[in-house]
Amino acid sequence: MLEIQEREVSFPPAHTAEHLLNQLMHRMFGCERSHNAHIERKKSKMTFVLDRKPDKRDEKEIETRMNELIQQDMPVTFEVVDRQHLPEGISLDRLPADASDAIRICRIGDYDVCPCIGKHVRSTSQIGRFELLGTNWDEHKKTFRVRFKIIP
Repeated sequence: MLEIQEREVSFPPAHTAEHLLNQLMHRMFGCERSHNAHIERKKSKMTFVLDRKPDKRDEKEIETRMNELIQQDMPVTFEVVDRQHLPEGISLDRLPADASDAIRICRIGDYDVCPCIGKHVRSTSQIGRFELLGTNWDEHKKTFRVRFKIIP
């Protein structure tokens, strides 16, 4: 999720996992980043618009791949760039109209890059373990909600 508005992120491991899950879902299903995420210490949830309902094997693969990404110990780094010189693939679509020209970019190794003002861990190995708690599919809206928690 693009973190546009300032907000306190109380659990940086889950917020960093949010970035990984967004990129993983994009790579697995070709979807956009979640437009509806609630990231908290006890339980987090993210919703993705997909072409099809993921099956149980897909769900298991999400959990497995998330934990593999976490174990890769990728560095989490930041840079501030002028909005006219954004890295390739970075969209300003979700930025508020009054956003400054200086955009903070968060990178997780070579895996993910997006604008974000939130708090993060320094390395993915500091996240802990990703546990998929459950999912919901809305056939009418074609939305897939993922509920998860991070176990430090």
